[in-house]
Amino acid sequence: MEQMLSPEAQHFQEKIDKEIKIEPKDWMPEKYRHTLIRQISQHAHSEIIGMLPEGNWITRAPSLKRKAILLAKVQDEAGHGLYLYAAAETLGISRDEMYHQLHTGKAKYSSIFNYPTLTWADMGVVGWLVDGAAIMNQVPLCRTSYGPYARAMVRICKEESFHQRQGFDSLLVLSKGTPGQRRMLQDAINRWWWPSLMMFGPTDDASPNTVQSMQWKIKRFTNDELRQKFVDVCAEQVKLLGCTLPDPDLKWNAERGHYDFGAINWQEFWNVVSGNGPCNKERIEARRKAWDNGAWVREAASAYASKQQAKQAVAAA
Repeated sequence: MEQMLSPEAQHFQEKIDKEIKIEPKDWMPEKYRHTLIRQISQHAHSEIIGMLPEGNWITRAPSLKRKAILLAKVQDEAGHGLYLYAAAETLGISRDEMYHQLHTGKAKYSSIFNYPTLTWADMGVVGWLVDGAAIMNQVPLCRTSYGPYARAMVRICKEESFHQRQGFDSLLVLSKGTPGQRRMLQDAINRWWWPSLMMFGPTDDASPNTVQSMQWKIKRFTNDELRQKFVDVCAEQVKLLGCTLPDPDLKWNAERGHYDFGAINWQEFWNVVSGNGPCNKERIEARRKAWDNGAWVREAASAYASKQQAKQAVAAA
């Protein structure tokens, strides 16, 4: 039997069907609110955690130019996290609560950032594959039904696209380098390819939130649809590098009009998501340490704001 919607819920769905954005003060189902808080905060956490494997290479980049590029990229990601935390706050959750959820393991972030960056080639591959997968996921979010999230994503996607192009450019340089550099490039592709495919999340039949998120137009494409688009793009791009993707089952299927690809190791995916990846403990410990060490900054900023408010109150009296 079809579930009857309340007048508020019916009006809410009608707005979404008409592509009218939902704004913070609009009525919304609690499940819609909670779904957005989970998704946006997870996205924000991923941007902040994602700074760690790249920040590790800033001082070791091979030239001043590469150092400056990587430093600017890490700075962009900090900004993305702030945009997203601000968007989530419009749904009634505080930033401190989101940080607490991250630090206690209640909130998740993208599994890809629990893998180590072992060589300089990893920085380019992260730009090409990881940022490329992020773009594939995030461009449709510029049309997501929640206004503050959609507007934040417009700028984020512009900057992520630049990161992806910069990463591929650095790989082109390596592909034309010494035999050792080309081996380093292929090794990085081999290690990051499958984790990048896992970034799109579980298969559609194992993703319990997809159907509702599609109805509410939080998501515009399913996990498997986005993953297929990503494979189709990368299978062609890798040819420009003179490299291969580490998948013996990868081949063009003319009948489907897509590339067929091999089975993903979902046991590894769930193991990493559950906190048992190569760098899970290291990443969370780094974030907790940064939070604890920054306590005096937050306290000083709060004290200064209180003092300024007191001055303004006296002046207005």
